[in-house]
Amino acid sequence: MTEPRLMLLDSASLYFRAYYGVPDSLKSPAGEPVNAVRGLLDFIARLVQDHRPDQLVACMDADWRPQWRVDLVPSYKTHRLAEAGADGEEEIPDTLAPQVPVIEQVLDALGIARVGSPGYEADDVIGTLTARGTGPVQIVTGDRDLFQLVDDARPVQVLYPVKGMGNLQITDDELLLEKYGVRGDRYADMAALRGDPSDGLPGVKGIGEKTAAQLINEYGDLAGIRAAAADPFSKLTPARRKNIVEGAPYLDVAPTVVRVATDAPLPDFDPALPREPLDPMTLEELSARWGLGSSLERVLGVLAG
Repeated sequence: MTEPRLMLLDSASLYFRAYYGVPDSLKSPAGEPVNAVRGLLDFIARLVQDHRPDQLVACMDADWRPQWRVDLVPSYKTHRLAEAGADGEEEIPDTLAPQVPVIEQVLDALGIARVGSPGYEADDVIGTLTARGTGPVQIVTGDRDLFQLVDDARPVQVLYPVKGMGNLQITDDELLLEKYGVRGDRYADMAALRGDPSDGLPGVKGIGEKTAAQLINEYGDLAGIRAAAADPFSKLTPARRKNIVEGAPYLDVAPTVVRVATDAPLPDFDPALPREPLDPMTLEELSARWGLGSSLERVLGVLAG
């Protein structure tokens, strides 16, 4: 029996992309912007039509800055926290925030599984569902961190939007080797070494992406690089050795922060792609209230097909 094809959506990544990519002139009958809602529905229609998954899960951020990551690296996403304000919620544009509950209601009425886990990010839900599965997985995200899950053996691919859902970079191990010099199973080690200012991860002084990949290819993994730094007879330059040794407190914890969790507790749910709406009456009410029009019709048509 053929294993089902699973598609995992990094929901926030996609609705932010829809919000910024679809004109805000798209409004509800009452005049509220619905560009993120309709844009995400258009994305889903295109993804299902082009890739024909058997299962589809919209993965959600239950916690965008988990405390267990902050405990390890206190600078984790601190600049975003400053932007978020006193309530500690992630900053969302004023006209996007009201659309998020609508997106959730529409997905629920369609019967598309929507899954989060308290204390975990959507990336961790994606990592957990990928680890649980045995068949092919396609992860749709604009977040390069998820390249660490790529695995040609299963296969697990990341569909990375270059420009909209019509131009997706199908990211596999071959492409990662070509672009970054490492396969998916070493991408997290490279990311920890080079750091990521957008996530508040400082990295190791003097080591950028290319150097990180070169060191991983020479010494196998992060543990091998640290062993080489501790070995006075290794080929590392004195400056690089010094930076890696001095970066030990960061390197002790960074891999846990950078790697997505694969054991997040998840609720029971049905991942099967729905062929018809779970709650057609609610869906009709939502469509009328928010003016979802042709975007919802496209999704329903593709699901039925």
